[in-house]
Amino acid sequence: MKDYEEAITFLGEWGHFQRLIFIVLSLSYIPNGYMSLSMVFVGDTTHHHCRVLSMNSSYGGLGYNLSIPTEELKGKTIPSRCRRYVEQEDSDSAYSNDTEGCVDGWVFSKERYVSTIVTEWNLVCDDAWKAPFTLTVFFFGMLVGSFCSGIFSDRYGRKITFFSAKTLQTLLSLLLAFSISWEMFCVVYFVFGVMCASASSCFVLGSELLIKSARETFGILGICLTYATGYAILPLFAYFIRDWRTLQIGLSLIGFLYLPLFWFIPESPRWLITQGRLQEAEAIIRAAAKRNGITPPENIFQLEHRETVCESSGQDKFTWLDLIKTVNMRNITVINITIWTTISLTYNGLSFNTSNLDGDPYRNCLISAATEYIGYTFIWLTARYAPRRIILSSFLLLGGALLLLIQLVPQELSGLTVTLAMTGRLVVTGAYAFVNICSMEFFPTVVRNMGFGVCYMAARVGSASSPYIAHIGTYNKTLPFILMGTMSLFSGCLSLLLPETKGEKLPEVISQVKPLQWCSHKKRFSETNGLDEDVQQHLRDEKTSTI
Repeated sequence: MKDYEEAITFLGEWGHFQRLIFIVLSLSYIPNGYMSLSMVFVGDTTHHHCRVLSMNSSYGGLGYNLSIPTEELKGKTIPSRCRRYVEQEDSDSAYSNDTEGCVDGWVFSKERYVSTIVTEWNLVCDDAWKAPFTLTVFFFGMLVGSFCSGIFSDRYGRKITFFSAKTLQTLLSLLLAFSISWEMFCVVYFVFGVMCASASSCFVLGSELLIKSARETFGILGICLTYATGYAILPLFAYFIRDWRTLQIGLSLIGFLYLPLFWFIPESPRWLITQGRLQEAEAIIRAAAKRNGITPPENIFQLEHRETVCESSGQDKFTWLDLIKTVNMRNITVINITIWTTISLTYNGLSFNTSNLDGDPYRNCLISAATEYIGYTFIWLTARYAPRRIILSSFLLLGGALLLLIQLVPQELSGLTVTLAMTGRLVVTGAYAFVNICSMEFFPTVVRNMGFGVCYMAARVGSASSPYIAHIGTYNKTLPFILMGTMSLFSGCLSLLLPETKGEKLPEVISQVKPLQWCSHKKRFSETNGLDEDVQQHLRDEKTSTI
């Protein structure tokens, strides 16, 4: 396997086959952009107050100022969202000074939405926790999907895992629109989250089908820009479709257009080789050569190489424990888990916090999507020249610093707060895109999808926490930014320990995983901490004998 990329160099870098893989797999990621973030509008909480049966049923209608007390929210005085004055029958005054809960339900403003899951199932006041919990359920589904998809993808193949998940993802998204209760919505949303995480295996599939020079472009400009396109589609659909069920159906139907792509994408030859299925791998490479108009060599993989791979694939069965067995593998896994958790929490926290920012939520969401285009393009240009670890740490440190600056902005300068939040999100977006490339280069082929599965699981733990981080923003605008900024700074410092992988071949087996880079001299590190104990002892013996 270590000579795989040399064996397929005859295919060229950017032939018809590579372009087909790049375009088809990239386009298939568009639905992930709007499906995973649709709750920004589907689950948004509008202005509301208690319903009074004797009053007009519209929000803020005539007479409500007498029956509803006021409260202060974000510096503004509004009708109380959860209390009303008690009605009096035998009194000159219709209402007493005592208050009670919304015993007759709520009246919701329809200025922005016709309906959301919040307005339909009254997820406010004592049930306000259910709105962010709905997103938490989705992210826990993604956590389970990350765990399961890693196993299925490494055991049964990248292609079958990806397209099976894609089909179920589209069907479940459609089923969400027909939920009859909040409980049903949560159950379907959980399984939908499992499929969304499993569909992310297309990144590994594309990275293994393309060679090194096209891998960065696919991971950043391909996958990430199409994700941003899906994100940009969301506020456009939501602006014209204000009912959540109709919006969900409209977004779901687009997904059916991608199912026929199954017949255009082959299985990963790298994965087939690790399974000892050399003939199938060679058949795919020969088909790619034919599509590129190239005559392949008679023996693509050397006989000795073929026998070695078949023998090892029959003996070695890798499990999740292989991610922590060796020192190098364990260090890589733990640091990646920490970084993915932080980036996912910050990225999703900033995304779901857009409705808490001042201004129109549709415009804010569209601006947020636009920052992704800028972030992804900038990270792609930077990745072509700068070292991996410097890029990742710089983006995390800068993003954290920008978010921490928000607490210093005066309340009246709301435009500056939005600017800093969007700029911080731009930088974190670039880090989110780039960490995919880095992690793919850290983990060897034999456990790559399991490694990605662990990273995605860690990301979902961060994602599951993000709705509550955003929910804090309804009470304190700056606290979410302080939390996310601090975590970003910590992860930025931690990423400096990662090994450099720019321009290197993808590791195929665990023994090829690189050690961490400490702040000390690289040569000194490679002679001590970066090697196993038996090798260190061998070096010490050599030095002693030399002296």
